[in-house]
Amino acid sequence: MLRALFCLLTCASLLSAQDAKKAKAPAAPPFSWVSPMQNAEWAKKSLPATVKHATFRSPSMGMDVGYYIYLPPGYEAGQEKYPVVYHLHGGRPGAENKAVRLASYVDAAIQKGTIKPTIYVFPNGGPVSWYDMPEMPQGMGESVFVKELVPHIDATYRTWGTREGRALEGYSQGGRGTTRIMFKHPELFLSVAPGGSGYGPEKHIQENDGYESEKLRFLPLGYNAWDLAKAYAERKDRPALSILVWDGTKCFNYEHNKLYSAYLTELGIAHEFLPIPDVQHTVIGSYDVKGDDIMRHHQKTFAKHRP
Repeated sequence: MLRALFCLLTCASLLSAQDAKKAKAPAAPPFSWVSPMQNAEWAKKSLPATVKHATFRSPSMGMDVGYYIYLPPGYEAGQEKYPVVYHLHGGRPGAENKAVRLASYVDAAIQKGTIKPTIYVFPNGGPVSWYDMPEMPQGMGESVFVKELVPHIDATYRTWGTREGRALEGYSQGGRGTTRIMFKHPELFLSVAPGGSGYGPEKHIQENDGYESEKLRFLPLGYNAWDLAKAYAERKDRPALSILVWDGTKCFNYEHNKLYSAYLTELGIAHEFLPIPDVQHTVIGSYDVKGDDIMRHHQKTFAKHRP
C-alpha cells in the first residue's frame, strides 16, 4: 500500500517539477564554505546580539568553514554549560546564512521562559548540502559536519559534550540530512527533528541505483533516508532516538512525510508526527505556527538529562 501511494505521489511530483522547469529559476549562488550574511547591517539590527559568525579550520580540507552560533543570554558572564541544537539549513548549495534567522525565535522562546537557555548552531552543509560527495573537491558535507564541526563546538564553547545534550534538526534538504545523519550516527544525537523533508527524492535515490537525477548520484548504495532507517531498525545495539517528524499540511512534501512516518511505524521506530496546519514549504512559516513545539521537543530530552 505504501509503495503504491508513493508511486502516485512521485508521478505528481515529477509533473510539478517539469512544469517548474519551464519557468526561469534564479541562478544558484556560487558555493563557499564561508558564507556570512551579505547585509551585515541588517543582521546586526535584526538578529539577537548574541548571534555570532565564526569559522574553524577543517583538518580534512585545510580551509576555513563558517557557521553561525547563538549563545543564550548570560553565556559570556557565566560558567554554566549548555545543551546544543544543530539546525541544518535547506537548499543547495550550502551556506550558514540560510537558516540563522531562526535564532530570533530561539531568543524569544528563552526570554518568555518557553525553553531553557540553549546554544543553537547553524552550520554550512557543503556543495551538495549534507551529503558526502567524495568525487567532488571539498565535497564532504556530512563528514565535515559530523566529524569536524561537532567536536569543534564542544571544544570551543561550554556545552554538555554528550549525546543527551546534543539535538539535531533541519528543514527541507536539511530535513533529509537530519534523517540520514540521525540514523547513521545515533551515538551523537538523542533528540532529533527532521522537518519538511524531501522523502520523495530520497525514495527515488533508493529505487534508482543511487541516482537522484541523471547527473547526480549518491554512493554507496543505501545512502538514503529509507535504507538508513531500515538499517538502524535492524541494529540490535541501536541507541534510542527521540524523533519528531514535522511538516506543514500545505507543503508539497507533506504526503511524503506522512508516508515516511508510516514507514517508521512499520519498522518499529518510535516517533511523533507533527502536522503544522495550513503552512506551505517554509521553515519560517513553520516556526511561526509551531516553533515553540519543535523547540520543546528537544527541551523534554534535555530536561531528563540535565547535569
